[in-house]
Amino acid sequence: MQFLILAYDHEDPQALERRMAARPAHVALGDQLRAEGKLLMGVAILNEEDQMIGSMIVADFPSPEELDAWLNVEPYVTENVWDSIEIAPCQVGQSFLPK
Repeated sequence: MQFLILAYDHEDPQALERRMAARPAHVALGDQLRAEGKLLMGVAILNEEDQMIGSMIVADFPSPEELDAWLNVEPYVTENVWDSIEIAPCQVGQSFLPK
């Protein structure tokens, strides 16, 4: 089951600092999920100053419960980077899937 995850960071003065501190663990987990075929795409959302303020992820998990299990260990969640998270089921077009 594919999911679109749209997450925005907190806006306090330390938000970008927390993001950068958690980023190596976030990227490492993303690399693991990509190798497992669970992470299809991830991008940073930027503001007008090209600073990261959020994330957009397209993921493929067998169930919503497994998506929730990932969110429970996702560094941007555990390290208080993301303030809001929107999740919607989605379907990636065949043209964009790995061959």
